[in-house]
Amino acid sequence: MRWRVRTGYPVAVIFLALAAPTPRSILIGGAVALMGILIRGASSGYLRKYEELATTGPYAHTRNPLYFGSSFLAAGFAIAGNSWIAGLLVITYFGVFYSAVMRNEENDLRARFGAVFNEYAARVPLFFPRVTVPRTNPPQIPPRAKTFSWPQYRRNREYNALIGTLAGLGVMWLRMWIRSRFGY
Repeated sequence: MRWRVRTGYPVAVIFLALAAPTPRSILIGGAVALMGILIRGASSGYLRKYEELATTGPYAHTRNPLYFGSSFLAAGFAIAGNSWIAGLLVITYFGVFYSAVMRNEENDLRARFGAVFNEYAARVPLFFPRVTVPRTNPPQIPPRAKTFSWPQYRRNREYNALIGTLAGLGVMWLRMWIRSRFGY
């Protein structure tokens, strides 16, 4: 999956070259991206990577709430770019790489947590969240994982997603200015 980052740079450059943002597209895209930031932020306070299986909070609705939130970020930037071709490029990149990432992580979690993960995976959808959580007996998890934790949010450095999104939207405003000033 190291190709995800390596491929992301040229995709970003091509996206920017094709983008034709407007104030309206940036504001609508920013609102969609904000939903992604909120989903990712809510999820990261429950995630204790490599320590325990997250099954509560957003993880009770989808096994991949961080990637579900990232899909809103991708959609937000696709909208902000105001170009069907640029948007399709971003959505294709996200679909190809993140579906592979989810499969790899599933294999790692299955190897790490065995039957507990298999039972969790049988109850909770992979990507698209369910609205309600059935009242079944969840796998036994430590009490600390049952509630959101701001210190855990900070340990997971999820604030970087917010900083990156704000920077990306700033670049979209710059791209809009360049197009209006210089015509390209």
